[in-house]
Amino acid sequence: MSRNIHVTPKPVILEGFQAILAPGKFGYSLSAIVDDAVIDKLEEERTDCLKWCESRLDKPKRSVCKPEPWEEVSKGKYKIKFSWNDKTQPPVVDTEGSPITDSKTPLYGGSTVKLGFYQKPYILRDGITYGSSLKLVGVQVVTLKGEAGIDSGDLDPEEVASLFGKTDGFKTNDPNVIPSKPEPDDEEDEDEEEDF
Repeated sequence: MSRNIHVTPKPVILEGFQAILAPGKFGYSLSAIVDDAVIDKLEEERTDCLKWCESRLDKPKRSVCKPEPWEEVSKGKYKIKFSWNDKTQPPVVDTEGSPITDSKTPLYGGSTVKLGFYQKPYILRDGITYGSSLKLVGVQVVTLKGEAGIDSGDLDPEEVASLFGKTDGFKTNDPNVIPSKPEPDDEEDEDEEEDF
């Protein structure tokens, strides 16, 4: 089965806990929110992945298909998750294509990135359970949100950079920090009526 690499056309928002540049308690992970356009392509491709699995099952009548590796979180918005280890760590680059190697780079939920990934069919060792998973091949960081303080195949940082091209945004050697807007004070809310 050929590997079709998907690239998010626009930056996507990282959602929840992230362990991209340094492992967390359970290793490396990334989760992001994507839209219908990405999921439509993945659903079409998943059909072929499942057919491939079904053709190789030991006991097709007893088989169990796992749910798709994405979850709808609101209308037209889906959460996709990736995990990997040190051996399969995907390259992470900035908007110029320079590798980001500083593990202290504040790449947290709310940051925006472009993702390169593919869908892979799998059959568990039991020979009965099957499905598809998503494998990350590269990340391009577009913006950072630092308030909270994979199978990489044969792609190196230069090849990952060529997947995404250059765009305006975060650069490893020239950070452009924009201060966050302060929250409006509740007392200054003019729309609020007082009860007597």
